[in-house]
Amino acid sequence: MPGFVLLMRPRDDGDDTMRIGFTVTKKIGNAVVRNRMKRRLRALARELLPERGVAGADHVLIGRNGGVERDYALLRTELGKAFRKVTPQAAATTSAHTTAPAPASTPAEAGAQVGKRP
Repeated sequence: MPGFVLLMRPRDDGDDTMRIGFTVTKKIGNAVVRNRMKRRLRALARELLPERGVAGADHVLIGRNGGVERDYALLRTELGKAFRKVTPQAAATTSAHTTAPAPASTPAEAGAQVGKRP
């Protein structure tokens, strides 16, 4: 299970600004542990959001158990994979170039979930 969950929701308001939010629940640990996890998530977002984020969307990273102990490089790889899952154009180009069907995986396995407006 990944060290976080990525939620992405397009705002559809004509503004191309990417926004990001972070949350880590008390189930993860005390304040010191939660703040450490948020710092790691902020560093990941600072590194990957400008190049892989979705313009005009809100992104939320939710810290999960074990994310603090997880290797930073592994978290970075998982976030890259999560961004590929939630980015619309990446999904279109991947399916266009693939001849065999991709193995089924749930968004939770990749650490990504896409929220849709009602």
